[in-house]
Formats: sequence, structure tokens, C-alpha cells
Amino acid sequence: MSTSLYDRDFYAWANEQAALLRAGKLDAADIAHIAEEIESMGRTEKRELVNRLAVLLQHLLKWQHQPERRGTRWAATIKIQRRDLERHLKDNPSLKAKLGEAIDDAYGDAVLLAAAETDLPETSFPAACPWPFAQFMTADFWPE
Repeated sequence: MSTSLYDRDFYAWANEQAALLRAGKLDAADIAHIAEEIESMGRTEKRELVNRLAVLLQHLLKWQHQPERRGTRWAATIKIQRRDLERHLKDNPSLKAKLGEAIDDAYGDAVLLAAAETDLPETSFPAACPWPFAQFMTADFWPE
């Protein structure tokens, strides 16, 4: 049984498919796998949103719950994640419709990470994200 180029060498397959699409040879293109890969790319962009939100929320929780440990590294991480989130949403504006779901997913991860790094019990943190997106994305928001 022979395996397809898609299964044997993804890089070669991707280049071949791009060339076929550019040449307008849709009948020769592997449409099913192309569609699957495009959907996968969309899921990757959503995962990126959730991951960046989790890091930002984790650091905001640590900032709030361990004021004695605040420092320039935490502040820099918060600022960078805000900037990265702004860029990611600018590049993928349709993800704004998924923000509520993404924040819920990210907040659960943020609590686990914050608890692990602070040695505080998970129950020390609110059960749901305590801040709206617009608030925690504001440059002058630093939870006390």
C-alpha cells in the first residue's frame, strides 16, 4: 500500500499544492487535505489567543495576590502580552467574536499557573475572570 505525499512529506505536499493552486489546477489539487489544513490553521490562531490570554491573566492574578513579589519582569510580561494580544486580534479580527469563550478557557489555565507559581491554593483566586477584557487590556490597569 502506497502512502500519499501528504502522509510521507508534508512540506513537499504543501509546496506542490501551492503550485497547483497558483496554476489554477484545482482538479489536480488535494482539496480535502487543503481544507483540513486551513481549518487547522484557524484552530491554531484560536489556541494562540487562549495561550496569550492565559499568560496575561496569570500575571495579573500574581500581581494582585502577591504584591510583595511585583517586579519589572512581571510588569514587562503584562505589557508584552497586551501588545501581542492587540496585534493578534488586529491580524485576526474575527476572533473577537470568540473572546468570551477564549477568556473562560484561558482563565482556568491562568488560575492553575498562578496557583503553581505563588504556592497559593486555587481557591484563593476568583472562580471566573474578575475583569472584563477592555479593563485588563488597558495599559494603566494594574489590579491591587
